Amino acid sequence: MTQVADHNSETSIHKEVNDAANRLLKTSATRRKVLTFMAGVPMLPLAGCATSATVNKAPKNSALAPLTKAVKQVKFIGMEAPSLANPEQMATVYVNSKMQADFTDGSKQVYDLDYTPFFITGDMVPNGLGGTTRAGQLYDINNKPLYDASAGEPVPFFSNCPDGTSLLTVKGANVAGVKGNTVFAVVQFEYASMNRAGKETWGRLPSPIAVLTLDQNPSTGELKLVKYHNVDTSPVHGLWITCGASLSPWGTHLSSEEYEPDTHNLAKEDDGKFLDFSKALYGDQNKANPYHYGHLPEVFVNPDGTGFVKKHYNLGRISHELIQVMPDERTALMGDDTTNGGLFMFVADKPRDLSAGNLYVAKVNQTTPKGVGTGEFVTQWIHLGHATSSEVEAMANTFKPDDIMSVKYEDPKDTSYTKIYYNGKANWVKLNTNNQYAEKAAAFLETHRYAALKGASMAFTKMEGTTVNAKDKVAYSAMSRIEKSMVDPEKYGDYGLKVAQNKSGAVYAHKLSGGQAAINNNTAINSEWVPVSMSVPPNLAGQDIDSDNLGNKSHPDKISCPDNLKYSEKMRTLFIGEDSGTHVNNFLWAYNVDTHELARILSTPAGAESTGLHAVDEVNGFTYIMSNFQHPGEGIAENAKVAGIILPLIKRNYKDTYGAAVGYLGLKI
Repeated sequence: MTQVADHNSETSIHKEVNDAANRLLKTSATRRKVLTFMAGVPMLPLAGCATSATVNKAPKNSALAPLTKAVKQVKFIGMEAPSLANPEQMATVYVNSKMQADFTDGSKQVYDLDYTPFFITGDMVPNGLGGTTRAGQLYDINNKPLYDASAGEPVPFFSNCPDGTSLLTVKGANVAGVKGNTVFAVVQFEYASMNRAGKETWGRLPSPIAVLTLDQNPSTGELKLVKYHNVDTSPVHGLWITCGASLSPWGTHLSSEEYEPDTHNLAKEDDGKFLDFSKALYGDQNKANPYHYGHLPEVFVNPDGTGFVKKHYNLGRISHELIQVMPDERTALMGDDTTNGGLFMFVADKPRDLSAGNLYVAKVNQTTPKGVGTGEFVTQWIHLGHATSSEVEAMANTFKPDDIMSVKYEDPKDTSYTKIYYNGKANWVKLNTNNQYAEKAAAFLETHRYAALKGASMAFTKMEGTTVNAKDKVAYSAMSRIEKSMVDPEKYGDYGLKVAQNKSGAVYAHKLSGGQAAINNNTAINSEWVPVSMSVPPNLAGQDIDSDNLGNKSHPDKISCPDNLKYSEKMRTLFIGEDSGTHVNNFLWAYNVDTHELARILSTPAGAESTGLHAVDEVNGFTYIMSNFQHPGEGIAENAKVAGIILPLIKRNYKDTYGAAVGYLGLKI
């Protein structure tokens, strides 16, 4: 994929593409409205779902006017996957799905859905100060814009990979330019995929994060961007690979730092990507401290549309992806997007405060025959330790890797070392017995290796998004691909887990319960939201296939490589976004947890990942589904069946593949 590096000048070679994108945005905005909800049952997020009171007050020509009766339930009606019969559908965000409202009087009504972007990354957007800024712009530690000079004239480095998004409100919000209700969205940009010279830059550049001020139409729920604010990340040493995100129950944005750098192997890990990151951030490849990354950032939004970030260092230094805080506002279940990953849980000491608490990792016992299906498991928990964020940060500031543990990548023939598996490779590790704090530091700064030493089931592969169905006390985890350490214990370590390979992945459901205790020290876990078993619900496993006439390697009518997950309590619907190289177009799905019906509701441009998923049941009486995509066209050049037709269209639509959309679903009228 290519990293966008657009020219500042309006005479840029991309002017025609930018103009076309702007026309698309303006046209789209005139065609979308929002939906409503009635009697406390959502009609659908997207543009919005209003309460019955709001609907009754809407003018007759309002998009909400038809929704004047109480809604019993909603149902999504899926669409066919795009095809070469209409290549334009494959080269953009394509929506031809519907939502059916079932009213309490027995009648039904069907609404068409559509997509509205706020911007395409690289666009110049209002900064709230009378000027503009570039959406997705990357910055160094001094908040100076980064430029890409890899192919000659330096051009701005901006992201084509928007990811985690949270929609929220703040008490006392007051931002100039807002005529209706003030709503905010926090959007993080995971990475920029390639520089102008064609070199992959994933993980080699700092990740920006922005607060969007949105003007919400009180009658229709329509959202319009009025201000873009770049959040200063320098107080937390910058951010690295910010992937999935969630909205906390107390209204903050819970970000993520994915793929913690291997402190013992920085020069060799992925050809020194962390050293390149340090060079881009600080101007010095040796200045960034790897122990400052792989943590959980939390973003707070101010009433004026600015924001600030705090990094929590005590939730484990893992491959964080889309944390989910449970309704008790203390228990957090965490994705771990890596090979030889684990299922991690954090229980905070106090509600709404992640700065202190206990960290746990799962040990699972497979209850289905080894190698059959996706597997079913009983889940138990190992206590890794208790810490405050400040004490772990102090250790990160002080300790060098060998102060905590010694790591060998070949067998040292020394029985004082223990063989474990880390990120798909054998390691031999030994705690530093000369440091009285080494074990605690290992628990929170070398979490993957320490969890393996403690007997955790470090065999999961690419466990990504998490979400919760509070009414049924069920949490969901996306296992993007079931492979490697989940299927081959001889090569990746025997952790008592072995299932059949499924590169299309699956979504696992966790039953949640109280009354649990850690199995390593028999101490009670102070939570009623602890996973005790996991299995795959009906229709939530993908299916590998031989390549079809488009080049799909996963069944196109089933999920593939699930990543983003969000659940709507009111709609009883699990939303699933894909990160797949096995679907030519990745999809956003709606899954009814009662009927087990799966409906395809959106298709991203070919090669793009579906990101930024956020289902919000109520904002000023409206419900929303936020949706982004990243790196359009990635890998399509290798698909001879479609590349010549689709790739030129994607380049036309999205700044030569350097741009990507941030937006939401709504009703078409």
